[in-house]
Amino acid sequence: MDEKSENIYLPHLMVIEKITKEAPGVKTFRLRFKDEKEGEDFQFIAGQFGEYSAFGEGESTFCIASSPTRKGYIECTFRQAGRVTTGLSKLEEGDTMGFRGPFGNTFPLDEWKGKNLLFVAGGIALPPMRCVIWNALDTRENFKDITIVYGAKSVNDLVYKEELKEWGSRPDVKLVTTVDPGGETPDWKGEVGFVPSVLEAASPNSEDTIAIVCGPPVMIKFTFPVLEKLGFKDENIYTTLENRMKCGVGKCGRCNVGKLYVCKDGPVFTKAELNDLPPEY
Repeated sequence: MDEKSENIYLPHLMVIEKITKEAPGVKTFRLRFKDEKEGEDFQFIAGQFGEYSAFGEGESTFCIASSPTRKGYIECTFRQAGRVTTGLSKLEEGDTMGFRGPFGNTFPLDEWKGKNLLFVAGGIALPPMRCVIWNALDTRENFKDITIVYGAKSVNDLVYKEELKEWGSRPDVKLVTTVDPGGETPDWKGEVGFVPSVLEAASPNSEDTIAIVCGPPVMIKFTFPVLEKLGFKDENIYTTLENRMKCGVGKCGRCNVGKLYVCKDGPVFTKAELNDLPPEY
């Protein structure tokens, strides 16, 4: 057993290959393993997350934002908000940082084969979706219709702007983008309105469709009733809870909700599973 197998807290050393500025305070890091053998052996499944460290500052929890179908690197997207993310934001291309993972459960894409997929995301919550979206698009023959509804406070706050253009240009994807009232620009061609309202107006078909929802808690709160109104069953609505996690391995107890540890039993849950949790989640 090697040292990393014995010590779950020892991070992989990662080199920052590319930094993309997505929105104000938001960056995407493309990371490769400093140890090539570790990189070759690394595997993950869509929905899993990692602990990313700026040495001397600590760790922060983010999803793996790239798809497991894309080999040789992983990506993470984060907003500068606290000590660790400020430390990460100061790093440059070529610098070294830490990564522990993958942790958590996964989105069951194999079970979704032959179904329609509806992605509903808000703001900085698109990264957990991006992993699943690209996974689905890279295996496009496995799914029927793919619809993406994504919104942010303003045009400037939309992340993955170039990828949004790519998705919007694909004939096999229906993309609906929206910004909050007042967040539009003179040349904005998308919708203006809050995500739940735009989703209801789009009226996607619920039959044989899986809905994946990720966004700020208030967005999720108002999106679930819309999906219910559209005919979606609770067991066909998935979301991911990531904002409560710290250690990633069920030791610190920070993510405990009822009888569950979000980091070990999640972060992916169906709405049916969330219905059984105490209201504190």
